[in-house]
Amino acid sequence: MRTMICLHGFAREQEEAVRKAAPGWRVVFGRTGEIETALYKEAEIVCGWNGDAARECLGPDSKLRWVQTWSAGVDSLPLDRLAAKGALLTGASGVHPAPMSETVFAFMLGLTRGIHRALRSQTEGRWDRSGVLPEMHGKTAVIVGAGKIGQEIARIARAFSMTTIGVRRSGETVPSFDRMLATDRLDEALAQADYVINVLPLTDETRRLFDEGRFAAMRSSAYFINVGRGETVRTDALVEALRSGSIAGAGLDVFEQEPLPEGHPLWSLDNVILTPHTGGSTAGVKERVASIFLANLPLYLNGETHALLNLVDYDRGY
Repeated sequence: MRTMICLHGFAREQEEAVRKAAPGWRVVFGRTGEIETALYKEAEIVCGWNGDAARECLGPDSKLRWVQTWSAGVDSLPLDRLAAKGALLTGASGVHPAPMSETVFAFMLGLTRGIHRALRSQTEGRWDRSGVLPEMHGKTAVIVGAGKIGQEIARIARAFSMTTIGVRRSGETVPSFDRMLATDRLDEALAQADYVINVLPLTDETRRLFDEGRFAAMRSSAYFINVGRGETVRTDALVEALRSGSIAGAGLDVFEQEPLPEGHPLWSLDNVILTPHTGGSTAGVKERVASIFLANLPLYLNGETHALLNLVDYDRGY
């Protein structure tokens, strides 16, 4: 009997839909620690990923053929071992545009209107009206990474009458952006930005892409928002840019080291808003992941693996 494991907790109606789509299969639902370890070696399909899967599904005697992740980014998975195993990998791209774009605009509005400083004053019981606050309307947002999340950010930015410049590897135009530039013109884009929004996945090409030179290319009045991957940023360079006033501030949901260590300078900088990698967290993710999995499942069962949604190219890393 062929086996599939679905982790992280589907709703009952979603479980029923999976069973109906795969008659004759042994379908095991459960969270980490609830599933018998030996079943992982028998699993041909794993929806989700955890330490047990990493230990048991990648050996020579395991039956793994397909992994559907719950995350849009796949850099945290053992890509080399999955590729060597010959396993298909599909991501969850498309499940996060709503919560991630909301996180981005929460950062942008909070920094622009001084909400972060007002909250600190509130906890201290101080009435502080010092300083002149800028506006977001009519400004320029440079969105580095023009996938589904980047496109949603650009679409919403129109409500603020913003100019949107996208940066992507090919430079090809996509909907919602006013202009699109190739990655080799990133510095040119940064020089025009009032807001730089990093939505990049982590690859060999993007690792520490935002370094001293990139922050130097930005305006001193610009804000840096990172909801992509922490390792795409050289943290020491970011801290120095924030301390020196090379950039005005930052909204950060992801970090090179997570959790962010106690005593790290980013905790105490008053021009920074931090969230603990919760930008994509939402009650709606489970339903959206289930929809992708249920769309992919019949394709896999029918041998149409070339048509799988969000099929990862191991050479590119996404």
